[in-house]
Order: sequence, then structure tokens, then C-alpha cells
Amino acid sequence: METNKEFATLILPEKDPIRIPVITDNMGAKSIDIHSLRKDTGYITYDPGFVNTGSCTSGICYVNGEQGILRYRGYDIEDLVENCDFVEVAYLLIKGELPNTTERRRYAELLNKESLLHHDMQSFFRSYPFKAHPMSVLAAMSVSLSAFYPEMDDIDPELQVDLAVTRLVSKVRTIIAFIYRHMKGEDFVNPSYKYSYCENFLNMMFKSSVIEYQINPLYVKALNQLLILHADHEQNCSTTAVRLIGSSDANLYASVSAGICALWGPKHGGANQAVIEMLEFAHEQKMSAQDIVNKAKQKDSGFLLMGFGHRVYKTYDPRAKIAKRLCQEVLAESGETDPLLELAMELEEVAVNDSYFKERSLYPNVDFYTGLIFRRIGIPTNMFTCMFAMGRLPGWIAHWLEWNKDPYGKIGRPRQVYSGPYIRKVQSLNDR
Repeated sequence: METNKEFATLILPEKDPIRIPVITDNMGAKSIDIHSLRKDTGYITYDPGFVNTGSCTSGICYVNGEQGILRYRGYDIEDLVENCDFVEVAYLLIKGELPNTTERRRYAELLNKESLLHHDMQSFFRSYPFKAHPMSVLAAMSVSLSAFYPEMDDIDPELQVDLAVTRLVSKVRTIIAFIYRHMKGEDFVNPSYKYSYCENFLNMMFKSSVIEYQINPLYVKALNQLLILHADHEQNCSTTAVRLIGSSDANLYASVSAGICALWGPKHGGANQAVIEMLEFAHEQKMSAQDIVNKAKQKDSGFLLMGFGHRVYKTYDPRAKIAKRLCQEVLAESGETDPLLELAMELEEVAVNDSYFKERSLYPNVDFYTGLIFRRIGIPTNMFTCMFAMGRLPGWIAHWLEWNKDPYGKIGRPRQVYSGPYIRKVQSLNDR
């Protein structure tokens, strides 16, 4: 990354022109370095939603929304999905390189070793209402890990990163499975050394003492690929929350819990749940794909076409292409047709050829097909965002670790443009 070889000139009222350094990143993109703007000029920038603001430098993930590119540590998402499992991708994000055979085996062994929950922690689940939203339980249980494993506060990530972060990657998977069992009023199923990461999760979710449960290899493949698709996506809302909380020197558990809370919103991680609910509503109302598109274009209808459009991508989301293929493969296995998949496919065809959506660069995003896959696996709709969180966890951890090594090292503290009263005087209580 190059700095200070190129400058932009800023002209402000009643001030001499200001030369501002231009940063050229490793992909050739240009950034204007304004970190000393207020000190030098007294001005700040106004950028609602931070759509033009780079909050950090990062080597973890690269997104090009115009060309539909997504890469983790330099690897294309298609390449990783085709040739790696989730454990390998988690290792890549957290440690910077793909593991060799020995490293892969040791990492998988450590994940299994750290997968059990403290016995007293298990009893916490029984205190939550059965109808509590899974994301509220996940956020609470994730931050509670710091109470049961307080040594995290004393761990130097440089020396013991494997133990510190692998514990979280493994235990969050167990927590999500236990949330599901609690919702159903069933006993917990502990992880087993016999299974891989994704096999263990499916077994903890669905194993029964009264009905034989066979882990479906296609579901294992699907889960691995879905988790990889969700593993990181640059400075999105939840990742930025993790980095912001981490900048206060909060521990990893607290920072990740903040990320889970940020992910919960329907504009972020909750979108895959919203897609299924939209498709179910349309199917119940016997709406055609054209009916859905027409209704979505009516501004006063209050109806939103979920799963289309993205803050960054102005072309087809590369993750959505993979999810679409995977969705067709998983739903075709049984030989039965799925009316929601048929409706989704028709809806995509109508929408991408509609001038309204073309002009606004609204294409299917990753959420459009992932919910259909989770639904077929047997995961309830209100747990879709938990699945997103499980996939995004390695990315959050990687960003937390990266921020802790950032030479800038200051606590995140955005400025604001004040819009309140200039000054007021307090009147006595009787005169108000």
C-alpha cells in the first residue's frame, strides 16, 4: 500500500489550499487520508452511514461491488467453497494462511476438545423462555463465556491465539445447537469426537433417542459451504461493531456479542429470515412472481422485495450464485418439488429482467437462497440469523485480532454534525 506519493487539494473558505495524502491500496483503489483533517483545518467530514469512509486498513477481505468480487485473504470465494471446508477457511481468516494437513488435523482436534460447555453454563439455558428469540439467547450466552472462562482477559493473543479464539469458534456452535434443543424442550446432545465440525453441529441439533438420525452428507456439504459464504464481508455493520467495541480493549467475547446484536437486525443478518417470510406470505396469498414485483414497485404498498439489492454489490452477488446452485442441489435430492424454491426462481427471473430493478442495480443477494437451504436442513426460520452468526464468527475474530495489532490503536470515536438548539436557559419549574 502506497502513501504520500500523490496528493489531493482541498480548498476551504478563507484558508490556503490544503494538500491531503492519497493512499493507493493493493488493488489500486484510491483513498483520501483525512485522519488529521480536523486538527489541520477545524473541519470534519459528514458521511451518514459511513458509505464513503474507510475506518481502517485490513488484509482480511476484499469486496468489489461493481465487478462482483469477494476474496478472503486473496482467495476467490468460489475457489474456497469448491476446495475447502469451513474449518480450513476459519483457520485462513484467523491465522492468515490455509492450513497444511498437520495444521488442519490439530485445529480440528482443538475445536472438538473445546466444544463442550461448562456444566453450570448449560443450566442457564433452562432459565430462558422457550419462545425467547434465539439471537437474544446467543448474544447473552456468548458474552457469558467470559464469566466461565475469565482467563481470556489475561491471554496474550500473540502467544495463545489458538486456545482463545478456537474456544469461541467451537463453543458458539454448541450454544446454537443447545438453543434449538431448549426451544423444543429436549435434552441437550453433547458434541462427539467422532464427527467433523459441521457433522457435530447437525448431530447436536437433530439426534433423537426415539428416531434414528443419520447425518446427511449433502447437508454437511451445504452447511460447510453456507458457513464459508458468510465467513466475512469486509466492514459491514456487525464487523464494524466488533472492531469498535474491541477498540475500547473489551475482550473478544464482549466484542463478538456486540457483533451478534448488530447482526440481529432485518437489514443485516435477519434478511434471510425475512426472505422466507416474504415467500411464505406470497405463496399463501397465491401471488405470482409478477404480482410480487408489481407490489414491490408500488411505493405506498409497504411491501418490500427481500433478498434483492446490496449496499456494496451493484451486480449479482457472487455468494448468491453459489447459494443458488447449492439450493437447487439440496432441494432436488428428495425428488420433491418445493413451491417456495419454484416461486423464488420465477421471482428472480422476473425481477432481473424488469427495467425498474435493472436501473437500480437490484440483483439477488446471498440471503435470497440461503434461507431455503436452511429450511430444508430442518433449521427453523427464527434461527437463520444464528446460522449467519456461526459462519461470520471467524471473520469477527480475525478483525478483532487485526484491530488489536493496528498501530493506530485509538478507541473508535466518530464525530457528529450537531443539529440541536444553540443554547437555552433553564426556567424555574413553575414557569415551564
